[in-house]
Amino acid sequence: MSEKPYYQAQQFQTSREERQQAPKKGGGVLEYLVILLVSFALVFGFVRPFVMEAFWIPSGSMIPTLEIGDRVLVNKFIYRFTEPERGDIIVFQSVDNSEEDLIKRVVGLPGDKIAVRSGRLFVNGEPQKEPYTNNKLPDRSFFALTTVPKDHVFVMGDNRANSADSRVFGPLPEKNIEGEAFLRFWPPGRIGLL
Repeated sequence: MSEKPYYQAQQFQTSREERQQAPKKGGGVLEYLVILLVSFALVFGFVRPFVMEAFWIPSGSMIPTLEIGDRVLVNKFIYRFTEPERGDIIVFQSVDNSEEDLIKRVVGLPGDKIAVRSGRLFVNGEPQKEPYTNNKLPDRSFFALTTVPKDHVFVMGDNRANSADSRVFGPLPEKNIEGEAFLRFWPPGRIGLL
């Protein structure tokens, strides 16, 4: 009596047809195009308008924090859950009804009393320590005491001597805010959180 190894039992036998390689799943080019189309729809239909967007810095109003040509990522949904805070760097739509986007730092919140004397910012009568401002080009401006209205913020560029900000166009309506800049991703040597 000869013994058959257990693996040669009939239940483990396969026919030649069964051993042929199963066809690969997927639709090839058509499947790739559908995935690409859905990806574009998600990115440009949802992510860019509502979640996150990249912005290019065209001017020197935020030097030294942001240089001309820097690129930043902007969190576009954060202010749906929280209010802007002093120190936030925000991107907003210009108040002069143009389609231009601007980037500045929030220095005053609703109810704050803001003044600038010889380039020094005062919030509620207290001089502010602002290590992020451009000391190479000192600001000597004056701005009369004003109270930030409800649903507005007061914004200023870090390059105070070369920035058209709330000292020019007044307190910014919160509805104009597009989001908070949180990451500089270009140039590679300056990548970092803001």
